[in-house]
Amino acid sequence: MCQLMIGSKAGFLSGFPGIESVPGPELPSVEFLNRFNEENQKKYAEADARFKESPLLKKLLEKSKLNKEKNKQETLDKYCIRGAEWGVGDCSAEGMSPDDREKFIAMLKEKAGVK
Repeated sequence: MCQLMIGSKAGFLSGFPGIESVPGPELPSVEFLNRFNEENQKKYAEADARFKESPLLKKLLEKSKLNKEKNKQETLDKYCIRGAEWGVGDCSAEGMSPDDREKFIAMLKEKAGVK
């Protein structure tokens, strides 16, 4: 009986919009602050545009792109070596003789620059 009453009260109040749906009062606008804000926004936009066109940023973005490609290849090489050692994956040396397997793994490590 008690659960039924709680449920009916929740159902009755669940459609109530709440205080957050009531708009707040309109605040006065201060012209000086509006002008100051607009000037700052223009300065920031100009500085952003200059920064995006700067040679330093272009150089750093290119370096980042090259590093991403290099790091990706290093990761692939690392997993290939691990797969060869464990005998799983695309670089598996499972069907090779022990001597060929060691040569293959050494070749992978040399190619990857791993000691």
